[in-house]
Amino acid sequence: MRVAFLPTLSGALTLLLLLGGCGIFTQRPEPIPPAAELYERGEAELDRRRYEDARINFKRIVERHPDSSFAPRARFLMGEAYYREAEFDKAIKEFEAFMSFYPRHMIADLVQYRLAMSYYDQMKPVEQDQALAQKALEQFKRLVKEYPESRYSPDALAKIDICRGRLAQKELWVATYYWTQGNLVGVRQRLEAILRDYPRTLVVPETLFLLAEVNARDGLADEATKTLRRLAEEYPYTEWGRRAIQRLNTAAQR
Repeated sequence: MRVAFLPTLSGALTLLLLLGGCGIFTQRPEPIPPAAELYERGEAELDRRRYEDARINFKRIVERHPDSSFAPRARFLMGEAYYREAEFDKAIKEFEAFMSFYPRHMIADLVQYRLAMSYYDQMKPVEQDQALAQKALEQFKRLVKEYPESRYSPDALAKIDICRGRLAQKELWVATYYWTQGNLVGVRQRLEAILRDYPRTLVVPETLFLLAEVNARDGLADEATKTLRRLAEEYPYTEWGRRAIQRLNTAAQR
C-alpha cells in the first residue's frame, strides 16, 4: 500500500523560492517618471519650502534626463533650493556647474546673478576679512561684462559700487589702525591704494584728510597743503572737506 506524499510547510516555501528564481515573482523595475513630471513635482516642493524633496526631483532630471530641456533649469533650481536655505557653499557649487555646462542658456544671466549674490549675502563687517566681498565683486563684474543686456545688470552695477566701497572701507580701517600704531609707511601705502583702486568711493574725503596728516607728520608741508586744497575743492560739502577748509584758513592766518 502506497502512502501519498504531503509536502511540509518548509518544503512548500522552498518550492516557491525556487519558482521565484525562475522569474515568476521577479519585481519589475520602477519606471522613470518623465522629466516634465519630475520638474513639476520639484517646483511644487520648492514652493512649499520643502527644499530637500525639491532637490531630489531636480537631481533625478539631471541624472536620468540629462538631454531634456528641463535639465538646465533643474540644475539651477538645485542651487536655488540651497540658496534659499542659506547653504551658500553648496549653492555656489551648483551655480558654477550650471555656468560651466550652459554659459549661453537663456537663464544664464540669472544663474550668474545668483552666483554673485551667494557671495554678496555672506559679506563680513569691515573689520573682518573681505575675501567674500572681493569674490562678489568679481562675479557681478562678470555678469555685466558677459550679459550687458540682462535685466540684472543694473542691480549688479549698484552692488559693484557697494562691494568696492566695502573693500575701500577695509583699506581705510587698516590705514587708521596703522596710524594709531605710528606706522606711517603702512598708512601711506593703504591710503594711496584707496585713491588708486577706489577713487569714486565714499571714503575718499577721509582718505585725503588722513593722507594730508601723514604728509605733515613726514615733514612734507607742501604736499600736505596740496592735499588739503584738493579735499576742500572737490569735497567741500563733506565733514572732511570742511575740516580741510578750516585747516587751510587757520594756516593762512598765521
